Amino acid sequence: MASFRPTLRATFITIPAVLTMLGLGTWQLHRLGWKAELIERVEQRAAAAPVPLPATLDDPAEWEFRQVTVSGRFLHDKELLLLARPHQGQAGYEVVTPLRRDDGAVLLVNRGFVPMDRRAAVSRAQGQGSGPVTIRGTVRLPPPSGLFQPDNSPGADVWRRLDPPAMAAAVGLPAVPPLVVEALPGQSPGGLPAGIAPRVELPNNHLHYALTWYGLAVTLIAVYVLSQRRSGAAPDGRNGHHKDGQTV
Repeated sequence: MASFRPTLRATFITIPAVLTMLGLGTWQLHRLGWKAELIERVEQRAAAAPVPLPATLDDPAEWEFRQVTVSGRFLHDKELLLLARPHQGQAGYEVVTPLRRDDGAVLLVNRGFVPMDRRAAVSRAQGQGSGPVTIRGTVRLPPPSGLFQPDNSPGADVWRRLDPPAMAAAVGLPAVPPLVVEALPGQSPGGLPAGIAPRVELPNNHLHYALTWYGLAVTLIAVYVLSQRRSGAAPDGRNGHHKDGQTV
């Protein structure tokens, strides 16, 4: 009959590994609560009525996802193109245009999507007015660079990643706030650029991660128990083998 007789080596390997997995699972549960609170706070910001964006922001992160209004004149001769996701099955760009505010300060406005064949400003002249405008939009901060986030190529015509200070410097503008206002749809004469509907992209996969770590811990315990079972020994210390009813 098999009995559970674990080796010292297997025990020293398994116990720390199981404790680590349980710890990671518990940490993910804490992250789950934090992310849920963050998403609720962001949704409250996004649902609030638009307010004028202050000229000076002590903490730009406190304004992310807020609905705001900004007034001034677009500097269309300094617009930039940002690589965009496909929109309604079309490839294209997002048009980022500096806006000189009424107080003289400049910030970047992402005016939204244009198809590839409308990248030239002359092809959408109706939306390139020179008069004063008041834009309603959503404050967004640039995503951090990372392994899976393509970086920008110096001197390229199209930007791969939002980088307000570098973009402003590329068109000869002074320092701008480290954010962009994403213009809401329906504000461009002629429909282009198309604007950007409010979007909150905060995935919450922490429960899945927690269950994965806990599942791995249970699996490792099961493997440990099953692998450390030993067959019973014969009375003389040898394994019993029987032939014709006799122990040999």
